[in-house]
Amino acid sequence: MKLSFSPFRGVGLAALALFALSLAACTSTRPLSEGAVPLAVYGAEGVIEVAPVRLTHEKLYPGAGGVRHGGVRSLVTEEDPGDLATNAETQLLIYSLDRPDLRIIGRIAEGLYRIVGRKSHGISGAASLKGKRIATMTDSSSGYFLHRLLESEGLSFDDVELVDLRPFSAITDALIEGKVDAISIWEPHSENAIRALKEDAVIIESDLYREQFNLNTTAEVLANPDKRAALVTFVRSLIIDTETMNGAPAAAQEMVARAGGYAREEVAAAWPHHRFDFTFPDAMLDILEREEVWLAGLQRRAPRPRGELASLIDRSIYDEARDRPR
Repeated sequence: MKLSFSPFRGVGLAALALFALSLAACTSTRPLSEGAVPLAVYGAEGVIEVAPVRLTHEKLYPGAGGVRHGGVRSLVTEEDPGDLATNAETQLLIYSLDRPDLRIIGRIAEGLYRIVGRKSHGISGAASLKGKRIATMTDSSSGYFLHRLLESEGLSFDDVELVDLRPFSAITDALIEGKVDAISIWEPHSENAIRALKEDAVIIESDLYREQFNLNTTAEVLANPDKRAALVTFVRSLIIDTETMNGAPAAAQEMVARAGGYAREEVAAAWPHHRFDFTFPDAMLDILEREEVWLAGLQRRAPRPRGELASLIDRSIYDEARDRPR
């Protein structure tokens, strides 16, 4: 059973394809020269959205060990902090409270989330979630998606029983084992639950929220001339590699499967629930501002003003990579 509040509206890739071809013609993305130090790049092992970053890292830094396991938090560790990290925008908001020098420098992908529930547990649509046990990671993008969906029905977290579980796979297992009624989590965990539940699965989709899976760095890295040049090279290659991957995703899917301990078929089945397009959406600040209100409520603090949130966004690397000054 599948309930969709609004179909995903895709966009044509022709313009991006033309841009990628022209960029490839004029931009060098050769492997790192001998003696140069690669950027320290972090991304969670089990997250599909990291796929194009893995491709770019392997192309530019062959033999450098690949993308390291981590996220935005890896940029702010005292010992060996990273230069680049991937994560959903929610985590940037969380960690920037103590580290306002964090910066979003582009969006890697959108995650198209769904709620998966059990028909046998009375789940039939968003309104039926009231009073149900729902497993998620509350202060994450999946928790925010659940919040937005409940909000659309006049409900809140107070109207459901939240079950906050770690690791990701525990959320899927809880639904399969009947310990919860529904789950809100990213891929491939939602897809795995659907396949396991078969006819008992209820899928609730909505375009109220799409995860903004971003590439992040720090003001210190941006101010370092050598690292800044490396960032521009990385982003230029990432734009091209993303377009190439969209046309032939098998290699990227295999890399994700290896990193996350999945079968490639798992990754391929969940692949359509992502939109890969390295860009910088004009609405990024609006998205952060709305999420900040929600996050501040969870943390029982006042939301940061729009001007403070604006300082977390730096599109200069993206514009330079596209040779498009603003």
